[in-house]
Amino acid sequence: MIKIENLVKTFGPKRAVDGISFSVARGEVLGFLGPNGAGKSTTMRMITGFMPASSGTVSVGGHDVEESPLEAKRLIGYLPENAAAYPDMTVHGFLGFAAEMRGLHGEARKKALARVVERCFLGSVLHQSIDTLSKGYRHRTCLAQALIHDPEVLIMDEPTDGLDPNQKHEVRNLIRELGKTKAIVFSTHILEEVDAACSRAIIIDRGRIVANGTPEELRNMSELAGAVTLQAEGANLEELSALGRVERVNGAFRIFPSDKSKSAELARAVVDLVSRRSWKIEGMYSERGELDEVFRRLTLSDTVKA
Repeated sequence: MIKIENLVKTFGPKRAVDGISFSVARGEVLGFLGPNGAGKSTTMRMITGFMPASSGTVSVGGHDVEESPLEAKRLIGYLPENAAAYPDMTVHGFLGFAAEMRGLHGEARKKALARVVERCFLGSVLHQSIDTLSKGYRHRTCLAQALIHDPEVLIMDEPTDGLDPNQKHEVRNLIRELGKTKAIVFSTHILEEVDAACSRAIIIDRGRIVANGTPEELRNMSELAGAVTLQAEGANLEELSALGRVERVNGAFRIFPSDKSKSAELARAVVDLVSRRSWKIEGMYSERGELDEVFRRLTLSDTVKA
């Protein structure tokens, strides 16, 4: 549904987006991760046709966004960062206006309004003016306008930014549900969003893609992935070192596999050694890779790393 090839955006000498390529299929929720200034919002704006690319191509549903903008945009629902709305309109009036702008009239408009009001939990504020809404309800209203025409592609820039934990939970559940039938891209710098809503994630840094995979694949890029942490009476560095590289961590031993594809074999080897030596186990578990460690390693600037 979305295909991006060698996309570039320059602002003077700065390359905000530097030759990225990726695609998103129907039924896929892609998390677009990166630190502030990495190029996330700029990429979103080019996908939606809000901003022209300096070079490269974007197609949505087989339509080139630059050559066939109306055909492409008809397929897109867009929730920009800090989405604007008319503050003097009621929620009902604003969504009705958005529906008409999308070519929905009469019974089709009425059904579309009922659908998004129910889906975004707006029934209790339907006749309030937008300027009287809380930030959470204003955000839901802007999300509802992105969904009003039941788009096949949904582009959302920081969709949970500024929401309280309950509101974030609702939005993530909605994204997962919508992702069953749509192609969704949403940008975020909140790593927990990856587990909560994404089937795949891309990490972008300084305009370039530095990682692309499922949440589990990204976790496996972590140095911790597959390591075994053992705290046991009698355990010693010398014998554990025969199984792999060992570190001392808070009174325990952490053993790293030489090959992450053999992490299960390492766990079995540790269990076998503990059993043969009759060490008294106080704690033992296999480490799950940490997304934040992968994110920091891939996105920290060279000066910070140094």
